[in-house]
Amino acid sequence: MLKQDSRIYVAGHRGLVGSAILRRLREGQFPGLITRTSAELDLRRQADAERFFEKERPEFVFMAAAKVGGILANNTYRADFIYDNIMIAANAIHSSFQCGVKKLLNLGSSCIYPKLAPQPMKEDYLLTGLLEPTNEPYAVAKIAAIKLCQYYNDQYGTNFISVMPTNLYGSHDNFNLETAHVLPSLMRKFHLGKLFQEKRHDAIAKDIQRFPVGFQIDSTGDPESILNNLGITGSHITLWGSGSPYREFLHVDDLADAAVFLMEHYNESEIINIGTGEDLPIKELAALVRKAVGYQGEIIWDQSKPDGTPRKLLDVTKMTSLGWRPKISLEQGIRKTYEWYVTSSNIGN
Repeated sequence: MLKQDSRIYVAGHRGLVGSAILRRLREGQFPGLITRTSAELDLRRQADAERFFEKERPEFVFMAAAKVGGILANNTYRADFIYDNIMIAANAIHSSFQCGVKKLLNLGSSCIYPKLAPQPMKEDYLLTGLLEPTNEPYAVAKIAAIKLCQYYNDQYGTNFISVMPTNLYGSHDNFNLETAHVLPSLMRKFHLGKLFQEKRHDAIAKDIQRFPVGFQIDSTGDPESILNNLGITGSHITLWGSGSPYREFLHVDDLADAAVFLMEHYNESEIINIGTGEDLPIKELAALVRKAVGYQGEIIWDQSKPDGTPRKLLDVTKMTSLGWRPKISLEQGIRKTYEWYVTSSNIGN
């Protein structure tokens, strides 16, 4: 059980999930929070991880550090995704065991489930079929982390739990168009398209400066040309795939609340899903985001690009039976995220 004077390490505190967990813990007035940036502590290096845990002696660990990205990034940097995530998890989990951490919460992902798993996906569907090829390296690393937690519990009596959140979004998300997940990518594309419509070229330049595109700007030095090549214009936005796959989305503030709840109330080795229990087609998601942003152009679906897994809906019966449910609706969460995006990019509506 977390106490007010507990020493709590939030790994990955600058990321989408870690920053939300940190905010939630600060709201709960836990003063003993421990953080390190990746520049200060490279969890991929075993010796560095062991020195850190030996020095700081955290009692509780929220393991949110990871290399993450969307379909393009996962499919392009396959070696990086499996190596970095395996090393981060292995070093943090082993060091937690060595230093007597009371409890560790390992953040997984819904991508661990088979590509064609029955819907909604129950926790016991893990390792019952083939994974989605485009994110297999990341999924394999996450499965390895789950098994590490379970086997340390079995062999050493540790209390390491693993939670599987659905697709997350919210403030401090990754808006890099090369590596972003679907919702922040949609939001940024529609926003840039809106700026094109309004001929706000200075605002486009400021947006790119605040949130790098991720692709090489062409030799003309004109950032707008690269956006046009990516299908972002004032008249239309080109999106990958058919828009037919279904996805479930959970606001990261709800995930953070669930993580703290589970740290205090869940002590089983078996994984547990965190989600809303509801999903929608990507086409409907795109329409919601376009409406929130205020973009008036056309949407073009490039069906030569991959769709990914046809459907990814989590069975959240186990989580709701413990008494926890999300509070933020998708429409509310999209508006909240867009407000954060506009404020952070400092370019106004």
